[in-house]
Formats: sequence, C-alpha cells, structure tokens
Amino acid sequence: MLKDKIKSGVIYLDNAATSFPKPECVIDAVVNYMTQIGANPGRSGHKLSIEAGQIVFKVRESIAALFKIKNPMNVIFTSNATEALNIAIKGIMQEGDHVITTSMEHNSTIRPLHELEKEALISLAIVQADRNGIIDPKKIKEAITVRTKSVVVNHASNVLGCIQPIREIGKICKENGVIFIVDCAQSAGVVPIDINRDNIGILAFAGHKGLYGPTGTGGMVIADDFDHKKIKPLKYGGTGSLSDKIEQPDFLPDRFESGTLNVAGLSGLLAGSQYIQKKPGGIKGIYLHKNELQKYFIKQAEMQIPGFTCYSSSNLPSVGVIAFRLNNISVSDVAQILSDKYEIMCRQGLHCSPLAHQTIGTFPEGTLRFGFGIFNTKEEIDTAVHALKSISEGN
Repeated sequence: MLKDKIKSGVIYLDNAATSFPKPECVIDAVVNYMTQIGANPGRSGHKLSIEAGQIVFKVRESIAALFKIKNPMNVIFTSNATEALNIAIKGIMQEGDHVITTSMEHNSTIRPLHELEKEALISLAIVQADRNGIIDPKKIKEAITVRTKSVVVNHASNVLGCIQPIREIGKICKENGVIFIVDCAQSAGVVPIDINRDNIGILAFAGHKGLYGPTGTGGMVIADDFDHKKIKPLKYGGTGSLSDKIEQPDFLPDRFESGTLNVAGLSGLLAGSQYIQKKPGGIKGIYLHKNELQKYFIKQAEMQIPGFTCYSSSNLPSVGVIAFRLNNISVSDVAQILSDKYEIMCRQGLHCSPLAHQTIGTFPEGTLRFGFGIFNTKEEIDTAVHALKSISEGN
C-alpha cells in the first residue's frame, strides 16, 4: 500500500504547499527516466534523445487535454507557477499600462506587479475581496479603464481555499479587450478548467500540487486564439532549434523554453496528470472528495475544539484548504506541537499571501492551514481534531 511507504504515523495535511504522498506511478516514471532514458530532448538525434522528446510531447498533450486547448505546443513548461506568472506579467506589460488584480493574490503575482509599479512602468488597481475571500466581478468591471492591459486573478485561494468566479470575470475581460491571466496553482487538478469557456488568455499552473507531479514542475498555458508574440520571453538561450541563428525562435514552445527541461520531473508530471484524469470520478471526484473533507473537519472542529476559529467557509465551494486559529495560542506553537508530538504536518503563518490575510483580518500572525489531498481520510481528520482539542485544552 502507498500509505505504508510514508513514515509510520505521519498525517500529511500540507497538500496546499506540495502534495504528498505521490502516486506510485509518478515515482516509477521518474525512476524510469533516470535509469532507462536520461537523455536531453530535442538536442540530439539518437534514440534516447528521441524517447525523451516523446515524453515531453506526451506531457504537453496531457496538460492540453486537462485545460481543453487544441494545440499542445501552447503548453510552456516552467519550474513552477511562479515562473509562469512572471513570464506572463513581465512579458506582457509595457510602460503606461494599467493592471487589475485582487486582494487575494499570492506573492507570485503581487511581487512582480509591485516591482513594475515601483519602476513606474505600470499603474496597479487592487480589487478588494469580501471577508470570505470572494471577488465581485462587478468590481473588476468598474476598475477597468481605457489603459487596462490585463486582469490577474488567483483562481483558488491558497489561504482560504475559496474559488473565484473566473468565468464571469473572463467574460468581462473579453468584452473589454483585456488579457485575462489566471493563477491556477491551487485549482489545477482539483477544479475542472476550460480555457475557452472561462475566457482565459494565459493560465499558470503548478505541477507539484493538485497534479501530483514532482517539485520543480509547472507551466504556462496560452489560449489557442491568443497571439503569443504579445508576450516577451523572460529568458533567452539554447532551444535545440534554429541553432544557426542568434535570435530567439518566435514559435511555440521554443520562444519561452530556453535551456534543458526538467525531463525527470516532467516524466513524473505526465504520470500524475494521467493518474488524476483516469481516477474514478476524475477531477470532479477529487473536488467532491476535498469538499467533503473540508466540511467534515470544520463541523467536527467547531463541535469539539474550545477556542476554534475558522476563516474558511463550509458553505462555499473549496479546493480543500482550511485557515483557522486556536484562540490565544500562537499558530507557530500549534504547528510545532502538531508536528513534534502528533506527527501531523501542516503550515502556519501568512502562506506568502499577506494581502489575503489583511483581507480576512489575520495579519500579521496569519493562520494555521490544513490542505487536504486525495489520500487523506476522515479517520486522519478525527486524529487531527483530537490533537487540536488537546492542545487547546493545554494537555
């Protein structure tokens, strides 16, 4: 059994950071590449290089199918969602542009936007979410000006787990000729996403979270009808193509993929992506499982734990991320006790999202965060609730 391979007694509830354990097929795929292939894709003509290239293409096809795009070459691989967002944001914005984002963004969005604003290259509008972390699409519409180039939105909050109405926001962007960039780090593999239906221009995803791939994997997905030449590359270098020229190729995916790809990681990402898409119930089943765990945890915690305060709503759709506190006890202390005494792994603090914590009133200390995965069970939640009860009661 997969769970038997985890250190005995460990309950892992930090899946919003990185999913664990990985399906065995993911581990096997990485090992197979490292031991049987090992070559550089697209650089040589021998059979191992060709086999490595075939793996990379299969991952593009799998990710394209996941997000419902026709051309797999529109899938650009990066080291994570942060790099993908930096390519999109820094590659599109020009001097004088106006950008709209929200108060629920991760620093992977806010920091590059803030840097551009500091350099006086762009002006930035931050639309405020409500206390549940939800953005009203009307506020996005009201913030659009004649200079608005792009709207950048976090699909699912890594603090609260709440899901934004991206289809409605995307429609507003399309009607106003604004580029819609969506951070799907938490939602990819958990919520069904259709780039065309949701009117997304550029999507950023993480491979190591809901897609159950290795760390160091992620990507940028460009809509089929989006002109990729509007995006300036973040880095330049060898691509294995047009090697007789010193100019960067302008076709996909080479325009944005300089240097050797993480083929070992992408081998695992292919296995993870295929695993969740073939899992009984598919992505929708994963979503329902995480929502069930979320509701169960909140209900049990509210009934049993003295001083339990939950900031995530059990009445809203969620990607299975819960933010909470135990009154008068430092979140760092609680997380340390959970880890050292109970072998329960979670996260504490601001989760790289200071604006989100300002929005819900938990800044500067932050919250405890449980992030549920596909392998978590109600029995594990019962154990966690018992541990939190003991901590809250001073035992």
